Amino acid sequence: MAESCHCYYVPVAQIYIKSLDSPSTLRSYSPMDSSAPILLLLPWLLSVALTLPIEVIFPRATANETNPVFGDDVFGDILRANEGTNVLLRETDIAVPLGRNSISCKTCLWPKSTNGRVNVPYVFDEKYSEGEKSTIREAMKDFATMTCVEFVPKTAEPNYLSIHPGDGCWSFMGVLGGAQGVSLGGGCLGYRTIQHELTHALGFWHEQNRSDRNKYIDVFWQYISPDASINYQEMDTNNLGMEYDYVSAMHYENWMFSNTSGKITMAAKDDPSRRLGGAKELTNLDYSKINRLYECDVVSTLLNEERGTLKSANYPSPYPNNAKSYFLIRTGSQQVSLKFEAFDIQSSPQCSADYIKIYDGSTKSSPVLLEKSCGTGKHPPLIASGRALLLEFLSDGAQTATGFKALYETVECGGTYTTPLRNITSPNYPKDYPPSKVCLYLISAPPSYTISLRVVTMDIEKSRQCRRDYLEIYNGDSTSAPLLGRFCGSLMMCSPRSNGNSMLLRFVTNGDTQGKGFLLRYSWVAPRSVLP
Repeated sequence: MAESCHCYYVPVAQIYIKSLDSPSTLRSYSPMDSSAPILLLLPWLLSVALTLPIEVIFPRATANETNPVFGDDVFGDILRANEGTNVLLRETDIAVPLGRNSISCKTCLWPKSTNGRVNVPYVFDEKYSEGEKSTIREAMKDFATMTCVEFVPKTAEPNYLSIHPGDGCWSFMGVLGGAQGVSLGGGCLGYRTIQHELTHALGFWHEQNRSDRNKYIDVFWQYISPDASINYQEMDTNNLGMEYDYVSAMHYENWMFSNTSGKITMAAKDDPSRRLGGAKELTNLDYSKINRLYECDVVSTLLNEERGTLKSANYPSPYPNNAKSYFLIRTGSQQVSLKFEAFDIQSSPQCSADYIKIYDGSTKSSPVLLEKSCGTGKHPPLIASGRALLLEFLSDGAQTATGFKALYETVECGGTYTTPLRNITSPNYPKDYPPSKVCLYLISAPPSYTISLRVVTMDIEKSRQCRRDYLEIYNGDSTSAPLLGRFCGSLMMCSPRSNGNSMLLRFVTNGDTQGKGFLLRYSWVAPRSVLP
């Protein structure tokens, strides 16, 4: 009895045909092989597509003797998750739409609304837990911060992403129409993997498949098996006039698909020792390309070193009109501290024209560290509660000023407090505080207000003149301000009060005995003219 087959034509350099009734039988055909019958067979295969059980398969990496480790980058995560998947994929994680050549997709962008935003609707599969949904949403938020693209819950839109815990990590490229699958299954819920698949859905190929990639990298075909060569094909891509991104979250690492132990499959022309790919999140160039492709009026900068400088465009010359800039500082594991060296922003009532606003986190939905600020003058240093801080800078079409320059660095602990009344605690309170720490806590009130501080509980290692562990209180926003006192043990003999609108606390611990730390409570004190 004749067996029935299914066949799908896909424009690739290497085609595999497998009988579903005999999955161990697998034969490869290449259009460059004169003995290959595939080109002659294609019309026949298409004519019997509904009667024969044949599946076209893209080659994919598996753990083997020459490449037993997938690696620790985003593609390692994807390869592990996709090993053995039955989904039709190319380049490890791009799903191939049947009946459409996605390679020639020229108009597969999500539409822009009249307000300049690009909303990409999505729905979650009910199989996801609330925690898993929250993880995906967090990875989505960076797009809204750094670009004009925002992933939004579906309402009545006909085209949307259907995000589900499917067979591995994969996405279609660009807009298909209707419900469009994005698979984020087991092993795919890492920050970088989620962002990677969503970037495919926005219309981006892998970086090493750019049409101009041979100007920047060498591909070592001798170390790539023929069945994996499709993953290194040059594509007819729109490169947007932008530079090649060697470390893009969309770039393969040097070792990908190597068939020889210890041999890499590609290297940068300018520096063969340069690591390719490996980014833990989308890079500045990744975001810039999204902004260029979707014509966003946003200038965004990601800063992820332990310390650095940020400044307005053209500084110290005047910044441009109608600017919309975002600086996202996101470090490894410690908190972020920011201090302005210069600040000159066009002044206006309630800072309704040009302004800087700072958030305690990576998005505009994070708590505010510094409300809209403009004019000139000194600003106290700011300490985020975590490893991320977002600075928003907007200018209108009127006059400008010289702008700003700020320095940032990581700190081990501490925070900035800008509410009228709040408690402050030492790390781990009420458990023992950690050894060998220096923590800075900045309390900032409006101009003309002062700050009053009192102790609720205190248990700091006691020593002569408080030389070991201690809490210092400064009458200002830095350690160069007058010292109001140094305290340890279990008592604070006074309730310190600042002369101005800021107070800095510095908590220092050594490597010896630890106590439970402190619980302090501060409050703003209004000037007499505004007292009820």
